[in-house]
Amino acid sequence: MPPDVDRTESLRMLVQKDPGNALARYMLANELLKLKRYQEALGELEAYFGMADDEGAGYRMAATAHLGLGADEAAREAYRKGAEAARRHHHPSMAEEFEAAIADLS
Repeated sequence: MPPDVDRTESLRMLVQKDPGNALARYMLANELLKLKRYQEALGELEAYFGMADDEGAGYRMAATAHLGLGADEAAREAYRKGAEAARRHHHPSMAEEFEAAIADLS
């Protein structure tokens, strides 16, 4: 089994043992994104967003997954939420990156 699939399965087992573990869900979403399993990644990110105050990077992953699925409007919304989160957490360069991505999608 390739290492990234192995990591994915290990993280999936961790999430099954502790569904409230926000970090494990974030990490699982990241691994799923690497495997281009966009819908699954979005499911884990939705759970993560429900339990953690993301600083912006999770929204970048959501936007990437939406783009992979061809859902530009959903990607714009993820970038918009990411820019808000980045500003709230004092990450102005991340907010600017997301605003530029929104402009590029328009």
